Amino acid sequence: MKFSKLAILAAAVATLGGMSAVPASGGGPATSAAARTVNLGQFDDPKQNRYFPLQPGTVSRYRGTDDGDRYRERVRVTRRTKSIQGVTTTVVSDVLRRTDGTLAEKTRDWYAPDNAGNVWYFGEATATYDERGHIESRDGSWRAGVRGAVAGKIMPANPRPTDAYRQEYRRGHAEDQAWIVQRNAHTHVPYGTLHHVVRSFEWTRLEKKVLSLKLYAPGLGIVREKDMSGGNEKFVLVSVDHG
Repeated sequence: MKFSKLAILAAAVATLGGMSAVPASGGGPATSAAARTVNLGQFDDPKQNRYFPLQPGTVSRYRGTDDGDRYRERVRVTRRTKSIQGVTTTVVSDVLRRTDGTLAEKTRDWYAPDNAGNVWYFGEATATYDERGHIESRDGSWRAGVRGAVAGKIMPANPRPTDAYRQEYRRGHAEDQAWIVQRNAHTHVPYGTLHHVVRSFEWTRLEKKVLSLKLYAPGLGIVREKDMSGGNEKFVLVSVDHG
C-alpha cells in the first residue's frame, strides 16, 4: 500500500499527540507532558544502539547541498562527557563547512543511551556563521532541564515501522519529531552499499512545510538525509574512521 507524504505526516502527528519525550520507568515515554525529570536508574548500565552508535573516536564525514550551496560535514564522537540532569552524556561535535573551507555551522550535541539501548537526546549548543566567520545565530540551542526543555529520544533500541517519538523539546526552539517507516531497506552512498537500513520521516512544527527522510545503517548511524518537501537539503555519508 502506498501513502502520500501528507497522509504519512498526518498519521505520525496523530500518533505523537500527547506524548512526552521524558524517559519513564521501563524505557517508554512518560504519560505526563508536564514531567521534567529523568529516571537515573534507566542510565546506570547503558547499552549501545546499533543504529545510533556512540563509540568515542569515531569520525563520520558527509557531503551535501542546501539551497544550491555545497557543504562538507564532519561528525566526531568525542571522548568528552557532560552531566545533564544527573545523566552522563556523550559530547558529539558536528562541524559544517562550505567548499571554500569557511565555517558555516558548529554544534555540540549531548546524547546518552539507556539500559535498554534507546538513545536519548539531552540538547545541543549550536551556532551558525557568516562567510567572514562571525556568529549569525545560536537559534536551536537547548539543554534538558533548562527553560522547560525536555530530553527526547533520538533512536529507539529496536526501531520498527510506526514507532513515533519526540527527538527534542524546548517550545519554540527545538521541536523535532520522527516516525519510523521502514526497516531492512538498502541504500547506496559514497561510503558503499548498505543493508538492513532504517528509514524515518522527520519534521518540526517550527518548519511546518519541511518533511525530511533520514536513513540509518547498523554500526554507522545516519548515512543519508534528504528533504522530501519544503526544502532541498541533501547529505550522504562519504567515509568513517573508527579511532
